[in-house]
Amino acid sequence: MDTQTLADKQAQFDEFFMIAHDLPINIVPLDGSTPVPDSHELENAMPYAFRIAGEMASIEAQALRPLRHLGEQAAALTEYLNHQARKIDLMMSYILQQQDDEQRRFKSVKFGGGGVVVESPTPFEIGTNAELKLFLSEEAAAVYCFGEVITCQQEEDSYHIAFIFRSIREQDQELLVRASLHVQTQQLRKRAQNKQEK
Repeated sequence: MDTQTLADKQAQFDEFFMIAHDLPINIVPLDGSTPVPDSHELENAMPYAFRIAGEMASIEAQALRPLRHLGEQAAALTEYLNHQARKIDLMMSYILQQQDDEQRRFKSVKFGGGGVVVESPTPFEIGTNAELKLFLSEEAAAVYCFGEVITCQQEEDSYHIAFIFRSIREQDQELLVRASLHVQTQQLRKRAQNKQEK
């Protein structure tokens, strides 16, 4: 049973850095009788492609960590392994993109580690729970989780719907935090480059 107030959820949502960025997101609203899986049930509810993608990223990080301590001798080997890992990431990204259902696709307005704001042609009721699939092409990754609508604001001819993450793996939340910072770095570089060109 959820004991948090809407104000508590909004505060939790706001604890994380958010970056304005357009991501494809699949949203499947849950009916009122379908419970949101807890962290233990999430793995079982998760499509296999999302599960193995997370495991592969974890294995990759663990495999490269020991090479950092070998110094210069390992530089070439590390570079080679990074290229191999990138090839695997691209292949995994392709597999994950097959999970993207065009009929359920929305686009994000902004995202971060605490949730996501999406643009929708129709409103969502506050308190609605939904299955979410976030596709991060820049990171060659995707996140499967569950969220709850905490705000629904009309913006011109559409609605901005804020989802707080209700059930998400810790490594996926960390991925979203890293991805938001990576996007911000890219935006800052682009802004600096545009200033230099003027």
